[in-house]
Amino acid sequence: MLNIQSFLDEQYLRLQAHPKYQEVMDLPPLKRWGVFIGLFLLSQIVVFGGLYLIFDKIVVIGFLASILAGLATGVGALPALFFKDISKGLFNSLLGAAAGVMLAATAFSLLVPGMDYGDLIWPGKGLWVVSAGMLIGALFLHIADERLPHLHFDAVNDATLDSLQKISLFIIAITIHNFPEGMSVGVSFGSGDMKNGLVLSIAIALQNLPEGLAVALPLVGLGYNKWKAVAIATLTGLVEPVGGLLGITMVTLFSSILPIAMGFAAGAMLFVISEEIIPETHSSGRSRVATFSLMIGFIVMMMLDKLIV
Repeated sequence: MLNIQSFLDEQYLRLQAHPKYQEVMDLPPLKRWGVFIGLFLLSQIVVFGGLYLIFDKIVVIGFLASILAGLATGVGALPALFFKDISKGLFNSLLGAAAGVMLAATAFSLLVPGMDYGDLIWPGKGLWVVSAGMLIGALFLHIADERLPHLHFDAVNDATLDSLQKISLFIIAITIHNFPEGMSVGVSFGSGDMKNGLVLSIAIALQNLPEGLAVALPLVGLGYNKWKAVAIATLTGLVEPVGGLLGITMVTLFSSILPIAMGFAAGAMLFVISEEIIPETHSSGRSRVATFSLMIGFIVMMMLDKLIV
């Protein structure tokens, strides 16, 4: 079975053995952190500068938006520093609202504009092109869900798995689900529509808040250091910029696939909502609060879509 934790440990040991790493670690703390911050800023200048030179300003904004949306996972994990658990009802309400936000964003920021773009490229066939993209996106998530070993959130207390297996399977599960979310942000910005890209990135960020909490709290319960649990939750969200960069560059270079890409992203997100989020909100039986939270989330996102100009 694929063991991500072992891979990460191996890479960390290789990094520790590198002479340059030892030189940096031997520096006084202030200088050491200055080197780390400087390297990080330099990497960002290279990445964003390269994107701006090769593509356009909107590509840079889209990539930044996907990063911020991914970092929201870490923000959502912060309560794990103070609590080991929250009530099931509150958590279900948060997930329900996230599902409503995602449903509205999928409808108004991906499907509707996707069909419009499809009609511009293939007059009268936008509906069919987007529908085909949706089925491909759902099928992609289905195959990934079946082929890659991972752990659903409702199985976190499975006694047959040790903590090392659980963290590896959690990382894989979140990677599977976050990649198409980041891709949807990139595709939306890649269309050149700043409004839809902004609305969708806000929706993804809001959805990531309870997801980060869902990752961090079980890890704290398993005995992980609280800061380490928050860091792991944050890292799981940072796969979104990878998907965002792929989506935004793909549709920028090949504009004719934009309607299919928007349908693909919508289908993948609908798969996640139906397969993971909504069942989790009802895992303890019927949850009327979660249902109303979903409706409120949908309405809030629908209003936000209309209010942002």
